Formats: sequence, structure tokens, C-alpha cells
Amino acid sequence: MKKILLLSDTHSHIDAQIIKYIKQADEVWHAGDIGVIEVADTIKKLKPLRAVYGNIDDKTVRAEYPLDQKFEVEKVSVWMTHIGGYPNKYNFRIKEEIQINPPKIFISGHSHILKVQFDQKLNLLHMNPGAAGKHGFHKVRTMLRFEIDKEEIKNLEVIELETRS
Repeated sequence: MKKILLLSDTHSHIDAQIIKYIKQADEVWHAGDIGVIEVADTIKKLKPLRAVYGNIDDKTVRAEYPLDQKFEVEKVSVWMTHIGGYPNKYNFRIKEEIQINPPKIFISGHSHILKVQFDQKLNLLHMNPGAAGKHGFHKVRTMLRFEIDKEEIKNLEVIELETRS
């Protein structure tokens, strides 16, 4: 069993609130717009990190992390990218491939809108953790936490860090 912390759109920000949850996870997944490489380095010092770069990430972040991460944890296939869309409105770049070979979990960031939605057509769970950083239009900083046990995804929690004024 793996305890996963999923975050996105930190936009160069990491603080004690985020670190508290990182320490509780087995792995951290970052769905892009890391901001500066120091954010990823801070996470990697604490826990294993799987990440993708986002549209605001510079060449240093892009050199370290790919546009897409496709991997398997326990018996669950995962596809993580920053700009991926959501069920019935997937990004044109991934639309054909996701229909041909859908993962069990599809993760995207970018929108700063937390959304977890089951795609009945493709039989996959779409997850967007919202935004954990302080830059952007979102009112509440959010992340997701869940467990993967063999082929089961369970104990999904929304983490609200703070309401922004």
C-alpha cells in the first residue's frame, strides 16, 4: 500500500503546511507549475517525488521533469500531465492516446480548480488537486491525499490549506 500526496501549481511556493503533509506520505506527485527547482528539491529531500513540468516552469525544471509521466504504482496505471483537460474535454494533445490506452488514474493540474471525476466512457479516475501555491485566482489552496492498495484507490481526502483573501 502507498500513501500518495498529490499537488499542483505551487508556483515557487512551499511552506510548513505543505511539508507537514509531505512527511505523512509515502510518495509525492506534483502535476506541474512547480515554479522553481528548489520546491522540487525540498520535496525530494523528504519523500520520493514524481513530477511533470507545467507551462510556467523554466528550463531547469523542464530539464529535470518530463511533460508526461506514465507509471504504475501497485497495480494502478497512472498518467500525469499539467495541461490535460478533463472527462469529455481532454486536451487535443492527449485525446486520441487516452482513448486508445486509458490509465486507471489520469492527473492534470493547470486550472487551479480541484476536481475528482470518474470518466465512465474511459473507465478512469480523473484527478486535479487544484493549486497548493499562493499565486493565481484560486481562493483556497488545495491538495489531494489517497492510498493505492494493489488495484484499489481508496481513502481519498481533500486537503484545504488556507482561504486566500
